[in-house]
Amino acid sequence: MDILEQARQKLSLTCGERGLDPGTELSVRPLSPDEAIGPGSDGDFVIRRGKESVIEASFLDARGQAFTDEPSSWRGDLAGLIGLDLGRTGNRAVFTAGLNAVLRFLQLAEGTVHCMNDEPSKCGLEMTERLHRRFGVRRFALIGLQPAILKEMVDGFGKARIRVADLNPDNIGKIREEIPVSDGEKDLQELVQWCEVGLATGSSVVNGTINGLIDKFAAAGKPLAFFGNTISGVAALTGLEQICPFGR
Repeated sequence: MDILEQARQKLSLTCGERGLDPGTELSVRPLSPDEAIGPGSDGDFVIRRGKESVIEASFLDARGQAFTDEPSSWRGDLAGLIGLDLGRTGNRAVFTAGLNAVLRFLQLAEGTVHCMNDEPSKCGLEMTERLHRRFGVRRFALIGLQPAILKEMVDGFGKARIRVADLNPDNIGKIREEIPVSDGEKDLQELVQWCEVGLATGSSVVNGTINGLIDKFAAAGKPLAFFGNTISGVAALTGLEQICPFGR
């Protein structure tokens, strides 16, 4: 079953078990780069370059966010959130941000809000240290270019053990940290075969690529972890492995 559909069903059950009123209001709005990651953040991040945005959902006193290239505002209630058509990217983004906010309110998910200012830059080193503790020295495929994470993974494991792929045409074919950026769609199968561990962006749950990633790594019998705050709620409900050192 589609991973986001699994999360929807589990969210519905959880809300019922916790006695949440289906008429409780939610609101979602796009954030500016300064609101999303702080005025002190590095200009190399994708949010700063305008390729993706962060949307934020508010549910009672809790917040949840999601990365998306189709940001939009939304206002409705819990029943409306659970009933959204998840076939559209914009709706998946709204649902994911709302899911994060609801689970944060219920204290079932942590790190549902993006880190700020210098924390995104620090994330790469902490991520690499956690990967080392979790998996040891392995061949890693970074799926979804995040410059700070790539730099520290190359420094920590060596460039011969790292490959990176992205879906953004502006990145594909470019050299980053002396490594060519592969096509995240066309080159994915080859990347899965080469690596020993996958580390993929959690925004794959919004852009619709997550199911293919999970299936390919499962078929290859290789571990797959996700980074970033976007996938916090989905990971909490479905058991996917997530690493997000500074999520708030």
